[in-house]
Amino acid sequence: MDFTTLTIELLGKLASLVGNYGWAIIVLTIIVRLCMWPLNVSQQRSMRMMQTLQPKLKAIQDRYKSNPQVMQQKLMEFYKEHKFNPMGGCMPLLIQMPIFILLYSALMSPQFIQMAGNAPFLFVNRLDTTLRASAGISNDGEMGVSKYDKFILGKTATVYLDDETLENVKISKPNQALEIQGELTPGEPIDFKISLDNLNLKFSQLQKIEKADVVITDMNTKETEKVSFERQGEILAASVPSIEVKQAFHFDVLFLIILFGLTMFISQKVMMATSNNTATQDPTQAAIQKSMGTFMPIMIIATFVIIPIPAGVLLYLVTSNLIQIAQTVIVNKQMDIEEAKKKQQVDDIDLSNAKKIDNKE
Repeated sequence: MDFTTLTIELLGKLASLVGNYGWAIIVLTIIVRLCMWPLNVSQQRSMRMMQTLQPKLKAIQDRYKSNPQVMQQKLMEFYKEHKFNPMGGCMPLLIQMPIFILLYSALMSPQFIQMAGNAPFLFVNRLDTTLRASAGISNDGEMGVSKYDKFILGKTATVYLDDETLENVKISKPNQALEIQGELTPGEPIDFKISLDNLNLKFSQLQKIEKADVVITDMNTKETEKVSFERQGEILAASVPSIEVKQAFHFDVLFLIILFGLTMFISQKVMMATSNNTATQDPTQAAIQKSMGTFMPIMIIATFVIIPIPAGVLLYLVTSNLIQIAQTVIVNKQMDIEEAKKKQQVDDIDLSNAKKIDNKE
């Protein structure tokens, strides 16, 4: 069993608990963010420490700018002395990337499309749809297609032998096993064929095959149809009626993309919010961070407009950003309280020492 299948099964179990796949994605996001909470706290503390150490770091860089090798050595000694890991802030991002890829693969997979691809959530019509996609009607006996659509098989088939019926027969390479005979012309029947070698059966069973029922998914329209294939020599063949469909623009997905950009912008602003330490921050770095916080959301929105991202993945990203905003505010307040206590302790010590000196005098 691969990780994509495990992700789909986890979403299915969560959906059975909360009643909807949209809520299941939100719950999954909360679980992931809670597991990553310590790492994100460490990231924020690293950012705060970086702000505190910035003047000293700049002094080292200025002093040894003519000798990069010595500069690196001094910086490493400085990091070790202050127990600071400059790469610590990258860990949450590195951990989240595989989760993002897994969720993307799961929501774009035939298994999810067959199971819950047309599931609505709030204002979202389908969790598997992208910004520009054609929506077909599943299980209506005909395929809604456009000329260059790609089709894949489900992972299993129901196979009918001359003396028995075999359920859940595994199909080898379901992404490649299905072929189209001739050209695909929308509005005309589509001739599909599958080699018998793609069925995970014994040779003695392959000789007895009469027909097989297989689920076919159009990766463009997300439509699924259960198709009955008849044996013709060493292949299974089927002819499926088709109708032409045109690409549609989904404003619900566009709203999610805009919402993602907005929450990311707010998250960046909160992260770079003025704190007790920003006064010592290098002006050049502060300007760079400000520019990144403004233009990064715009760049990602533009990327998501071009690259097809399923609505369910965008829902995960928006929820993750909202949790990040809340966490940043909470942790920043905690660090402000800690720093205020430390400052008060230093002031108390200074005051105590001053009193001792006065008493001696």
